[in-house]
Amino acid sequence: QVQLVESGGGTVQTGGSLRLSCAASGRTFSNYGMAWFRQVPGKEREFVAQISWITTYADSVKGRFTISRDNAKNTVSLQMNSLKPEDTAVYYCALKTNPGSTDYDYWGQGTQVTVSS
Repeated sequence: QVQLVESGGGTVQTGGSLRLSCAASGRTFSNYGMAWFRQVPGKEREFVAQISWITTYADSVKGRFTISRDNAKNTVSLQMNSLKPEDTAVYYCALKTNPGSTDYDYWGQGTQVTVSS
């Protein structure tokens, strides 16, 4: 069983930065794809960024967010710069055991990010 625990959320002003971290436990981490998603109440969860053998980003965050991983520490991070009010959401870390799949098998509990204008 894999457990994912996010941290680093909070409130920041427009233009500010936050760094989210996700710690994974339970399995060998380096073989898996990792991603960040976000969700606003009343809306569907949306993809933000993923990292496997490549990294990809949603167009809305490209150039502002950077996803990275440390396999030795079993962590994945999301550096968020130039934050905008529309980035306000609950951010979720996710893991997929098949990097070639589009489906994620495990999810964290989420961490709130609020960007004030």
